Amino acid sequence: MSSIRPTTGPRSTMTSPFADGALVGCGSLPHRDPTAAAAFAIGEFGIATIPSLPGRSVLETMLGQATVALPGLGIDPSGLVAVDDRNAPGVASSDVAGGALLDTDGFAGFRAFLDLAGKIRLDGAAVKWQFVGPVTLGVALERAGLDRPAAFELASASVRSSLIELSDAVTAVLPNSPQMVVLDEPWLGELMSPGFPIPPDEAIDRMSTAMAALPATTLTGIHCCAPCDVATLLASGPGVISVPVSPDLLEWAGYLTRFIDEGGIVAWGVVPTGGPIRSQPDQPWRELSDLWCGLVQRGCNPVQLRRRSLVSPQCGLASHSVSVARGIARLAGEVGKRVKDQSSATRFALGA
Repeated sequence: MSSIRPTTGPRSTMTSPFADGALVGCGSLPHRDPTAAAAFAIGEFGIATIPSLPGRSVLETMLGQATVALPGLGIDPSGLVAVDDRNAPGVASSDVAGGALLDTDGFAGFRAFLDLAGKIRLDGAAVKWQFVGPVTLGVALERAGLDRPAAFELASASVRSSLIELSDAVTAVLPNSPQMVVLDEPWLGELMSPGFPIPPDEAIDRMSTAMAALPATTLTGIHCCAPCDVATLLASGPGVISVPVSPDLLEWAGYLTRFIDEGGIVAWGVVPTGGPIRSQPDQPWRELSDLWCGLVQRGCNPVQLRRRSLVSPQCGLASHSVSVARGIARLAGEVGKRVKDQSSATRFALGA
């Protein structure tokens, strides 16, 4: 295991595009047509977000994309990892395939995005993409039947290899575009539960090592759509965290304040993607404002809090229709505009 790297690049740059309430997606979209999904991902989000299309193919689910690089493993129709008994005994970290992810059916949305980005000359604009994290992939592999050490070693090796390949592909098309890369780690919500297969310090090290595989100029981070131990999340050394807006985050005010003071960025999930779909920005804005007021009361700098914030839907949009997904994205964007207006007004008033 490697030590945590210091974060550089966009995290420490005051002119970063990853700031001031910019709207970013969480990844998955409901489209079946990759070209239409690419146009949505570029047109609807302030930070163009490379899409995955799980409704188009089970290989384009979060875990499906990961199994593309894992000989002897596949994905079943429900989206769970499945072991091919003929090859499973040979599965090891050295078996990770490389160099062909974008040629597979799991990355049609990714390919279409890069193709459209090249055609419309998006180079120089900020781009965000995501990939399953090593903790969540490790849990999935263990549940598929691999023993615990093999599952997490294979997960870590595969995630690192995939991140490098995908980063290189984006850079080849968009060499001047700042990249934000987020590990999708929904299983972090269970990390502190009895019986979780690895301890927190191992989870920290595996996530840190995965992020360290990317260039130092890349803004790397972690997304968890479930309530999680924020101290552990931050201990892995992300430059950005992506979490749903919740009053429970006030329990971690000290950690979040330190993270923001040190240059960290928070992508606030301001619009729920499950349950009743909201149509107006007032309630999401009020919930975000209430959370921020609580953080400021506990010592967070209000200027830095607004400046170092992004907004997003709380999770992916694949479970909705295209029209509903567009409505959610635009609602989050309305909240982001309010963040930007307040951030600009506050800096002007203070002479920042």
